Amino acid sequence: MGLLTNRVERNEIKPGDHIYTYRAVFAYSHHGIFVGGSKVVHFRPERNLDSSVDTSSNLLDPTFPRSTCPTFPDCGFRQPNSGVVLSCLDCFLRNGSLYCFEYGVTPSVFLAKVRGGTCTTAASDPLETVIHRAMYLLQNGFGNYDIFENNCEDFALYCKTGLLILDNLGIGRSGQASSMIGAPLAALLSSPLKLLMPSPIGVATVTAGMYCVTRYATDIGIRTDVIKVAVEDLAMNLGWAGRHDEAAEENEASNRQVVAL
Repeated sequence: MGLLTNRVERNEIKPGDHIYTYRAVFAYSHHGIFVGGSKVVHFRPERNLDSSVDTSSNLLDPTFPRSTCPTFPDCGFRQPNSGVVLSCLDCFLRNGSLYCFEYGVTPSVFLAKVRGGTCTTAASDPLETVIHRAMYLLQNGFGNYDIFENNCEDFALYCKTGLLILDNLGIGRSGQASSMIGAPLAALLSSPLKLLMPSPIGVATVTAGMYCVTRYATDIGIRTDVIKVAVEDLAMNLGWAGRHDEAAEENEASNRQVVAL
């Protein structure tokens, strides 16, 4: 993988890798954890998921969505009220190219990357730990999706590192979200310097420099407001425990009604 692209071939990825692909003509990227067997665990807004049920083919789990994948019947599996999904690699990519997120990069490499959401200075945990976290969250959820504080990249970063931000208000771990905020912030911060930089090249240089600094400052590898949290304790740390218990009770009551029928 080079400075300009992290593109890889399918035979180059291994279980536990953090992969991503671009959507909407490179407008944004979608991230997930490759767990082997051509399967990816990823996090999406619940409103974008198919919530249809098929009680005739799956009476034991009527909330299991009908798969539209011609290859894997379990593609699209998720627990009720959860945005964490198991998909096949083809459905995850949607004909897009495959990229691999880099961990443990040096500050110079991080700053050289033009686009956020491609690497971090933080080190990855062992791959078996990464897979365990992804599969645990597939069964237990990852809270509510939020584009800035709890998105697909945040999910993959947590699976790889186990790191959470102490103050969950504001921007999350996502480098992609940091870039969205960092770009206008860089322009704003560099604007007073435009008076001292009559050359368009000088202005562009200062703006680019401020953009890189703001993006680097939010990287989980150098932040001091992050803690390591075991995946089994995640719900308690993020305040999901009560909501998770209520959802479980609702699902159990629904299953009892189906069995009674």
